[in-house]
Amino acid sequence: MTTMIEQDPERPTTPPLVPHVIVLFGATGDLAARKLLPGLLHLSQSGLLPEYRIIGVARGELSDEEFRNLARHACDQYATGKISLLQWAGFEKKLSFVSQTAGAEALAAAVAEAEESIGGEVRRLHYLSIPPVAAADVVEMLGKADLVDRSRVIMEKPFGTDLASAKALNDTVHGIFDEEQVFRIDHFLGKEAAQNILAFRFANGLFEPIWNRDHIDHVQIDVPETLSVDDRVEFYEATGAFKDMVVTHLFQILGFMAMEPPTALESHAISEEKNKVFRSLRPLDVTQVVRGQYVGYRDIPGVAPESDTETFVALRCEIDNWRWAGVPFFLRTGKRLGGGERIISIAFREPPKSMFPAGSGVGSQGPDHLTFDLADSSKLSLSFYGKKPGPGMNLEKLSLQFALHETGQDDDVLEAYERLIHDAMIGDHTLFNTAEGIERLWEVSAPLLDNPPPVLPYEPGSWGPEAIRALIAPRSWRLPFERRWRASR
Repeated sequence: MTTMIEQDPERPTTPPLVPHVIVLFGATGDLAARKLLPGLLHLSQSGLLPEYRIIGVARGELSDEEFRNLARHACDQYATGKISLLQWAGFEKKLSFVSQTAGAEALAAAVAEAEESIGGEVRRLHYLSIPPVAAADVVEMLGKADLVDRSRVIMEKPFGTDLASAKALNDTVHGIFDEEQVFRIDHFLGKEAAQNILAFRFANGLFEPIWNRDHIDHVQIDVPETLSVDDRVEFYEATGAFKDMVVTHLFQILGFMAMEPPTALESHAISEEKNKVFRSLRPLDVTQVVRGQYVGYRDIPGVAPESDTETFVALRCEIDNWRWAGVPFFLRTGKRLGGGERIISIAFREPPKSMFPAGSGVGSQGPDHLTFDLADSSKLSLSFYGKKPGPGMNLEKLSLQFALHETGQDDDVLEAYERLIHDAMIGDHTLFNTAEGIERLWEVSAPLLDNPPPVLPYEPGSWGPEAIRALIAPRSWRLPFERRWRASR
């Protein structure tokens, strides 16, 4: 946390930021503690925030001092690196708190006081770190407080729970904010690895020509979690793995991976190409979906004894356009699984005819793969067959691997939420979702939401119900890896 990010004269510069008042709704919640408050501290220490004030908003009653103590505890626990007394003193004096129950008038007064303390031109960034059911009320509160002008609003996922609720929420939001002011966040798209897909594909003549159905057999987007639902039981019971992860994260990654080349590397062009992918997605086939629930989930306090909530989902989907016709995309995510690697794996078609003799090993370890690791620090691997040293023509699977730490630039990496907060402050929509895109994804999901298959049990520490093998057959799941990522040196 003490490391400053120095300005590289060759690094593209971002537009200068005007001073901001950041209004953080849900300021006493888990996300604020784990990501948002430590992230804002890091942005400040990295020189990426202008003059600013942060107003925490929540339903509880806290003094400014109590909120600062809460923030200090969160940063001590979740920030990376030590925080000096001087650093903290500079940050905490920018923090204040107002109770949401005090109403729109109290919030407006708190923002006005913060803006007056800064002086001059000031913008507002409202971050809604709240459950979907509370979003409409908070948006309306911002309208009543007259905090719409000079404002942008970041809205957390999931955005709605189905097509009808997403449309209703969009109508409420658009009744107060223009679409250009709205930033629907997906922190997966803020990761360096997700953005590296764009660079890897569109900046390299080697890969763009083969990024299509003629050369790619299938794609896997796999986001397992070893964690349980912990203290998110109430949210999870009402949401489940599909709404929590697939609509808001995995489909968004699919859009990044599958889109056509944008006309320019700017937010509108990229959003339009992602939305074209979503328009081409076929409605989900319920027979191609596996829902699971880990053994012991129903024993958690707050979970219904006969709960049908899925803690796991795997599915096959297809994009009905010229580039991807016939290429299946397999998506998987869940709780209490056997590993925490998060990957995009692209399997290439095998040669139409092999000249290698039987027993040579060709094809024995599956097709060639290009694999992106979705960790905060980018890694990617290209696997291929090569000859074993020695007599005869015996082949083995080899790989070329890249890791960001090998470049010495991993200290420059911003955590996903940090990157997205900064992008929202400069008005860059590139890594955010649009109203059209969100509504289309709920439309595609309607067959599953209307008629979900029964949940199947799976053991904690496994990779899901056995039915996932039939879902992907005759192919195989990429995780768990047979070969590990190369160790850091």
